[in-house]
Amino acid sequence: MRDQDPSAAASPDLARMRVDYGDPLSAPAVEPDLDETWVAGGWEPLLRNWIEQATMLGVAEPNAMVLATVSLAGPVPRPVARTVLCKGLSPEGVTFYTNYDSAKGGQLAADPYAAATFVWPALARQVHVRGVTERVPAEVTAAYWQARPRESRLGAWASAQSKPVASRAELDRTLAETTARFADVDDIPVPPFWGGYLLRPDEVEFWQGRRGRLHNRIVVRIDGEHTRVERLQP
Repeated sequence: MRDQDPSAAASPDLARMRVDYGDPLSAPAVEPDLDETWVAGGWEPLLRNWIEQATMLGVAEPNAMVLATVSLAGPVPRPVARTVLCKGLSPEGVTFYTNYDSAKGGQLAADPYAAATFVWPALARQVHVRGVTERVPAEVTAAYWQARPRESRLGAWASAQSKPVASRAELDRTLAETTARFADVDDIPVPPFWGGYLLRPDEVEFWQGRRGRLHNRIVVRIDGEHTRVERLQP
């Protein structure tokens, strides 16, 4: 008989993992139920408020969102997801920045539809933003670029994002070469292959965890200047 793998014996029982939102040990314990009135002023103020509350509670990367795009590279379309940072929020949508030649950039060029999910388990909240993306104007990208640290600017120039690289050493060597290239440049310019996208939603869903998995879900559907708010079953 083979000895049991110690790591297997110590592995957690995933099926038993759960948090019953609304318990005294989970947060927020006494928050009132999410309802349609919370989005009476539009979806953007509530999303901004939730990001601000996550920030005040010390949530790491409170503006992180899982961005899903559609890959048309294979025989059938397939979803591809990764985490990016929301770097702009307005009634028009959410903004993020990336390399246009990256995997996500190529996917958005082929199919501009995307979805983004903000998750704050400590607050028992999620927000899903779904709609079409478009590149932001060059001046918007330039304004954000000015706020990036020098190291991040160098990294944007050095990385052929999503392309294979032989080793970490090769990546470090490329960064060193890029650093030397811009050594005498105080204001490193925006790479021509880098910039922002606006995810302009046609629907935004707010999720609030509740006991017994009977969660609150409110969705705002947007059609031009018209909006419709619905409650969804959990």
